[in-house]
Amino acid sequence: MFLVLLVVPVIALCRLATRENWFMLASIPVTASFFTYLAYWRDKRSAEAGERRIPEITLHLAELIGGWPGAFLAQRKFRHKTSKFSYQVVFWVVVMLHQYVALDSLLGWRLAKGAVHLFRA
Repeated sequence: MFLVLLVVPVIALCRLATRENWFMLASIPVTASFFTYLAYWRDKRSAEAGERRIPEITLHLAELIGGWPGAFLAQRKFRHKTSKFSYQVVFWVVVMLHQYVALDSLLGWRLAKGAVHLFRA
């Protein structure tokens, strides 16, 4: 499932990389994912030790800035935040938002342009 979720965003990044610095484009989500993965690891260890936790909003912001792949992997590796329904709802909204933006960029921003026309009418 993880690889399937990466297909559209990777294609969108590759397409954008023909016009922009590909290294910079790739480094943003990779770095965000790495630090998000570490944040999940730290939060899991803190939970087990009864120590102060990382706020959920912080984890969600890390996912939103591009760290959702790291969060996805960390959730499965550490079995962390997987059974809390409210957390999973927000996590999957973030993942779907990234999918939507990637797909829309591949479609020449047709979906966003259509939404703008709806609100102008």
